[in-house]
Amino acid sequence: MIFDSIKAKFIIATCLAVIVSCTLVYHAAGGDNWQYFSLLMLFILPIALAIALYCYSSIDKNFQSLKLGLLNLKDNEFTVSLPVIANDEFSQLNQLFNEASLSLRKEKQHIYQRELLLDKVIESSPLAMTLVDDTDHVIYANSSAKALLNDGKRFEGNSFTEMRKHWPESLTQAIAADKDGLFTIEDDDEVHTWHISRGQFLLNNQYHHLFLFKQLTREIGRQEVAVWKKVIRVISHELNNSLAPISSMAHSGQLIANNLAHDKLVLVFSTIKDRVEHLNRFISGYAKFAKLPMPIIEKNNWYDLIEKLKEQSTFIVEGDLPSQPAYFDVAQIEQVLINLLKNAVEANSDDNQITLAVNLLKGGCQITIADRGTGMSDIVLHNALIPFYSTKQSGTGLGLALCREIIEAHDGQISLNNRQNGGLIVRIFLPQGINEKAPE
Repeated sequence: MIFDSIKAKFIIATCLAVIVSCTLVYHAAGGDNWQYFSLLMLFILPIALAIALYCYSSIDKNFQSLKLGLLNLKDNEFTVSLPVIANDEFSQLNQLFNEASLSLRKEKQHIYQRELLLDKVIESSPLAMTLVDDTDHVIYANSSAKALLNDGKRFEGNSFTEMRKHWPESLTQAIAADKDGLFTIEDDDEVHTWHISRGQFLLNNQYHHLFLFKQLTREIGRQEVAVWKKVIRVISHELNNSLAPISSMAHSGQLIANNLAHDKLVLVFSTIKDRVEHLNRFISGYAKFAKLPMPIIEKNNWYDLIEKLKEQSTFIVEGDLPSQPAYFDVAQIEQVLINLLKNAVEANSDDNQITLAVNLLKGGCQITIADRGTGMSDIVLHNALIPFYSTKQSGTGLGLALCREIIEAHDGQISLNNRQNGGLIVRIFLPQGINEKAPE
């Protein structure tokens, strides 16, 4: 309705006020010619209307400014400000609008920064996160989830059920179990342990399902090694307590036997002494594994390291060595490479078929040692890095376990795989992060 607008009400009120005022004045003055009064109104009313329109134009201008400003706020645009050029009521309203707009603008920037930070944290998290709505469509997946579930490709909008058809059976069973738990995925002859947890919440009146996948392979491996170390320390302590008096008594008995010139008795005590010394060497090897010091990261040259290795073992260097320096504990890494090259020789591989290569990869470097020996069975491959496990008659089962402990202390990884046409290939990855933390 036209009479519902403020402009119409203002004009009508103004005209009525003029008519009433003029009528009262004319009647008070004793006027009684109503025809003359009507002509006077026809003259005065247009003037009053023009004055009313002129006065309302400034009010309308302020109303339009407020309307435009509020429309911008409705569209989440908080950069608009209204002019404050006087001290009237509209200027005060404009000032309040500007203060409200500034407060909303700051809040929007604060929320944006928090969202940006949260997005960066989620995207860089090793925890794989996938959000699925109640219609079974993937709403969100971070970078780790894309790498785990879709070879690094985006899959938002896809059906979660359809995607599961292409995943390993252990993963689909873990999701279908509808509870938190562990599952394993075999990748490139390596078994990785994962933990799945889930949550459910209501968003926009629709239930959403959050799936979290965390890789626990390294954590579980570290716990296993920690348990082995504790067992070794306990056994070493008890054996040392028993071997010390046995060694002392065997030495005394040998001296007595020598004085008595009793050959058989001398042989008995000599044998006891030899076995005690063997046990001491055996225990010291395990103690070395249990008390492995933290690596001392220093700047090293690949050429110097390889030359030291060539003095102790025969092998062929494949490709060019990186010219840029590397940062690691040279004594520990040298020990790892010596153990691996020794294993290659003991696997009945010819010296000219044992190779070592160093390649720079994204995020670090990879050392590869390959041979053409007998290789390993599936059972041996699965247990080779576990302490005490050995297929050698006189082996202690510490060589490869020590290699694994040293590499993981460098935040790296070691893997063993059989080669086609026979032989074994060992890959060691040292992350670039070691370089960044190392002193110059």
